[in-house]
Amino acid sequence: MSKPINSASGSFLIGGDLPVNRLGYGTMRLVGEGAWGEPADAAEARRVLRRAVELGVTLIDTADAYGPEIAERLIAEALYPYAPGLVIATKGGITRQGPAKSEYMGRAGYLIQCVEMSLRRLRLERIDLYQLHRIDPRTPLEESLGALKNLQSQGKIRHIGLSEVTPAEIDAARKIVEITTVQNRYSLADRRHEETLAYCEREGIGFLPWYPINAGKLLKADNPAAQALSEIAARHSATVAQLSLAWLLQRSPVMLPIPGTSKVAHLEENVAAAGLKLSMEEWAELEKAAS
Repeated sequence: MSKPINSASGSFLIGGDLPVNRLGYGTMRLVGEGAWGEPADAAEARRVLRRAVELGVTLIDTADAYGPEIAERLIAEALYPYAPGLVIATKGGITRQGPAKSEYMGRAGYLIQCVEMSLRRLRLERIDLYQLHRIDPRTPLEESLGALKNLQSQGKIRHIGLSEVTPAEIDAARKIVEITTVQNRYSLADRRHEETLAYCEREGIGFLPWYPINAGKLLKADNPAAQALSEIAARHSATVAQLSLAWLLQRSPVMLPIPGTSKVAHLEENVAAAGLKLSMEEWAELEKAAS
């Protein structure tokens, strides 16, 4: 494979005016297990962030719930003052009670506090992309998104996105505020949100697939797809993880994968996937194997 230069992933305009290279970086793995606690190696975590920018990553996805608060703090420690064109997307609307323990919270007062604290931790005057981490079923959507809309009018948020939503929920949200991105779980092995992806394609909404590799499911010994995937990857001197990212980039022009890692070597491997191009025949093989 070629030298890992992330511009090979292509570009996308979030909201029609905010350019990013399509292969981004997600920060959840920078913190402790279950998105709880300090990283095992804080110095390596900061090296990962700096190396991502060196390799051309211009979209870094984070959340106040990662740590909590720790991932945002690490970003500022490693990258501030920020390089021109770097977009830091963060999220709010989840509280943490421990490792892998969370609760949705969409009250207006809470979200306002989330935004203000993220601005402080990230050392920003405006967040380029702020995403509602989850819709809180106990709080009217008008209250949650109304609070974000007001912050947007104050110049504290540029663009607003959603996470783990259906097309109907996006429609409801767009009646309140413009939605520019959707972040749903999606990968070669997990296609549960095909309808939402199709919606985003029609409407020009950026789609950030979280858990974008999920190669473990496809590589289980009893999975007939394992051999086919390994063979295709070998043709490109690549790993199955790289193959999975390349598939995502070719799957849709609105796809903005955000693979995460806490190691520089793994980051470089992920970014190198931007230069991997699948032929039509290989695409068909992958589809057949994954199904």
